[in-house]
Amino acid sequence: MNNRTILIVDDEADILRVLERGLTQDGFHVKTARSADAAIQTFTAMSPRPDLLIADVVMPGMSGPMLAERLRTIEPGLRILFMSGYDSTNVVRRYVVERGFSLMAKPFTVAALKVTIQAVLEAPKAAVQESGS
Repeated sequence: MNNRTILIVDDEADILRVLERGLTQDGFHVKTARSADAAIQTFTAMSPRPDLLIADVVMPGMSGPMLAERLRTIEPGLRILFMSGYDSTNVVRRYVVERGFSLMAKPFTVAALKVTIQAVLEAPKAAVQESGS
């Protein structure tokens, strides 16, 4: 049984439901938020902090990379995985790919997501990208 905790942030409720269901069945503890503001509130209330943040890159209000940067001021070692349906945009290229973060291009399967989650969680701490670089 997996005992890792994941915070998933996406403005689409259907995506959150599918990911929460699929990851919970695999033993992950999953919290979800439909906005960056809700994610910040959830994150600050969580104890212990989540092992991984999965955030959509493009969301109304605050983007996923901006959210990640904000949460990393609270938890500098937070591991981050982005997801986006717009994998070739300048925002994705500049704030995700060029900074070395992992990216899941939508659409993806829950099985593929689980493989990527394991890779991100098992990466050496030195390989965890700093959002300020």
